Amino acid sequence: MANAMGGMRGGIQGGKKAKAPKKTLKRLLAYSFSHYKVAMVFVILGVIISASANAAGSALLAPIITELTPEGGVFNADWHKIVLYVIAMGGIYVAGALCVFMYNRIIMYIANGTLKRLRNDMFEKMHTLPLKYFDTHTHGDLMSLYTNDVDTMRQLLSQTIPQLVSSAVTIIAVLSMMLFYSFTLTVLMFVMLFIMVMGIKSVGAKSAKNFVRQQQALGALNGYVEEMTEGQKVIKVFCHEQKAREQFKVLNDELNIAGRDANTYAFIMGPMTNNIGYFQYIFVAIIGLVLILTGNQFWLLSGYGAINGLTVATCVGVLVSFLGYSRSFNMPIQQVAMQFNSIVMALAGAERIFEMTDSQPEDKGGDIALTFGESRQGGWAWKKPLSDGSFEFIPLMGDIRFNNVVFGYNEDKVILKNISLYAKPGQKIAFVGATGAGKTTITNLINRFYDIQSGEITYDGINIRDIKKSDLRRSLGIVLQDTHLFSGTVIDNIRYGRLNATDEECIRAAKLANADSFIVHLPEGYQTEIKGDGSNLSQGQRQLLAIARAMVSDCPVLILDEATSSIDTRTEKLIENGMDKLMEGRTVFVIAHRLSTVRNSQAIMVLEQGEIIERGSHDQLIEQRGKYYQLYTGAFELE
Repeated sequence: MANAMGGMRGGIQGGKKAKAPKKTLKRLLAYSFSHYKVAMVFVILGVIISASANAAGSALLAPIITELTPEGGVFNADWHKIVLYVIAMGGIYVAGALCVFMYNRIIMYIANGTLKRLRNDMFEKMHTLPLKYFDTHTHGDLMSLYTNDVDTMRQLLSQTIPQLVSSAVTIIAVLSMMLFYSFTLTVLMFVMLFIMVMGIKSVGAKSAKNFVRQQQALGALNGYVEEMTEGQKVIKVFCHEQKAREQFKVLNDELNIAGRDANTYAFIMGPMTNNIGYFQYIFVAIIGLVLILTGNQFWLLSGYGAINGLTVATCVGVLVSFLGYSRSFNMPIQQVAMQFNSIVMALAGAERIFEMTDSQPEDKGGDIALTFGESRQGGWAWKKPLSDGSFEFIPLMGDIRFNNVVFGYNEDKVILKNISLYAKPGQKIAFVGATGAGKTTITNLINRFYDIQSGEITYDGINIRDIKKSDLRRSLGIVLQDTHLFSGTVIDNIRYGRLNATDEECIRAAKLANADSFIVHLPEGYQTEIKGDGSNLSQGQRQLLAIARAMVSDCPVLILDEATSSIDTRTEKLIENGMDKLMEGRTVFVIAHRLSTVRNSQAIMVLEQGEIIERGSHDQLIEQRGKYYQLYTGAFELE
């Protein structure tokens, strides 16, 4: 459901226009081409040569037509010149085609290299972001960055930008030749061009607006399909197939209407510009013929006439060449118009990506590191740098204390209120209470997934803000309520707790967690491939693997957040002995709804609305006959 909504949100956001398109485009070009400066020189040269070749090739058409046009009823063509002109024209066009092939190959190399570097930077950045970022951005939204947004940028870099550069150079080259041939006809061309640009602007705005609607509708439909696919079992249980079909039809109709409107305007743009171009062609041809037939060659020719004289043959050659240039002039304008929507969508995608890469990274914490075997006592120790350049080694004992801690995910909503507690080395501390009481929040503060607003949390007498976050988390073994398995074998997923663990250590951890009994019955045993986040395993089996992963990490402190919530009572009994062995000499924090799992805890904290209302051992709390007693005897149930 969350992923589906994320996909919907990602699609919708992907459909928005960029807030600062000029700034985004400038940054994207700098990011893309800064690493390929030499390659870009060849691309620019290739574009200039190819565009100039097209213009120069068309320029040779004028003298050929002039030679082939009878003057005064006499046909006196110089075939030697004509053959040379044709050969030169063919050579120029071949050179231009080779340059097009060259710069297209190079631009694909640049585009794919840029996207590879961008994805690497995005992935690197993602792992530096605080957990709060992922709480405020859904998985689907983040996936949209790597898929939809990167794909729009691929099209922009590999197709749209080269097309724009080529079109710009072609327009400049062709315009120069048009002015050289006929200033009068060029002015007429610009009158028609103004009409074309106004039409493109009007249709393009409507097209872009409807493409945004289409992206929004597509995102909503994709999100709904993903949600329905994941929830097929629930749909069938409650017989909601008809309701699901009706909702899909509504979303599908919305996408159909939005897509129809968007593509209608997009398809109108091409024929519209083509028809205006044809009308322009005919209009210029008629005006040119009228000028020639009425003897007003002076108004027809510009620089070319001054060089070659004002003969009828010369005028016919100029008119034919000019008409060819008019087609060459309109074509890049039409191509730019067709790329308008791609530019809008790509810049919106690039802006979203840059927003992610510009996000404030998680601070790395203090300068106290975790070390093993460096102190005189050996074992784990905190390595604290001193002002004189030496180090103080503080043995890692697992003594964790909260002193008047206040915390809220949002500043205006406090979750924990003046929490004070301590866990002495080797103690098992349990948290019980209703959903939302703040149990998981306390454990999230220990590993600094979030930072407190006030108060202090100490670890072996050290403020955890002074410890490097990576080393702080390396000292904590965690089993989360929501188990996540990765693609790979069963033993690889266990080894994820400590990447240098041997196969024997992983198997020993699995046996301790009582996971070995089901693993050996899998098709390939420990080498069985995990599919789709463990879809080929039961929820209880997945959770046993997560416990084995925490065991192999061999951390001094353990956090078990509903670690046995998906395990049946019999299996839970079987792993208790193994868990007890694992917890020997370690500080353990346990969150559990099943009160039977926390009976042997040295201290049990009962939380209610962010406050500790009771604390003590199981026997002590039973004697108090308070909230814990009510929970344990069933007089009050956890929600």
